[in-house]
Amino acid sequence: MKVLVPVKRVVDYNVKVRVKSDQTGVDIANVKMSMNPFDEIAIEEATRLKEKGVATELVAISCGPLACQETLRTAMAIGADRSILVQTEVELQPLAVAKLLKSIAEKELPDLIILGKQAIDDDANQTGQMLAALLSWPQATFASKVEVADGFATVTREVDGGLETIKIKLPAIITTDLRLNEPRYVTLPNIMKAKKKQLDIVTPESLGVDPTPRLATLKVTDPPARSAGIKVPDVAALIDKLKNEAKVV
Repeated sequence: MKVLVPVKRVVDYNVKVRVKSDQTGVDIANVKMSMNPFDEIAIEEATRLKEKGVATELVAISCGPLACQETLRTAMAIGADRSILVQTEVELQPLAVAKLLKSIAEKELPDLIILGKQAIDDDANQTGQMLAALLSWPQATFASKVEVADGFATVTREVDGGLETIKIKLPAIITTDLRLNEPRYVTLPNIMKAKKKQLDIVTPESLGVDPTPRLATLKVTDPPARSAGIKVPDVAALIDKLKNEAKVV
């Protein structure tokens, strides 16, 4: 069984981003970049499927500039057998990424595509669902447990009311949630091995996809600062402020 795992290069989750002075976006110059945490969970889950003997080949995919090779090397150090970089300097939005992944999926013919439910930079939570629609494949989003056997995937997913377990027929799309697993620490020997693994570079044009953005960002601003809290002498004063100042009761 072949598994595709798309991974995205984003600003490291420990970094506090700053808005550019012209408010056109966030400043990522000289900022530490890393693999999107949800995608790291996805590549870990695919690696575990391979270790169980369920999956036979893992292919990591990333879309973006040449610097994304570093992210793909990390994916291969975790467990991917080879990787594909769709190289472009264009700002990629979810629909464009979904179209690129669809084109690769049609060439690679995987049985399963596992990806993070969202990226921590745009929080769009759209790519997996769009990809499932373009491929006309079943999907299971927000997965907290995955079991694959006999051509089906049984997925426990997190919903507002608790947990929901569904069974979908392969080929299928699965998007991962935080509680699915704990990604492993990447060891130095595996990092060295990853440098020798195959990394192919293609372009959106070779895949027949136009990645031109469909949405324009008008302005990016910092969230408003929270006002300081105050102490009230009694419950009556608290209720008065909630009614007349906060207007929440």
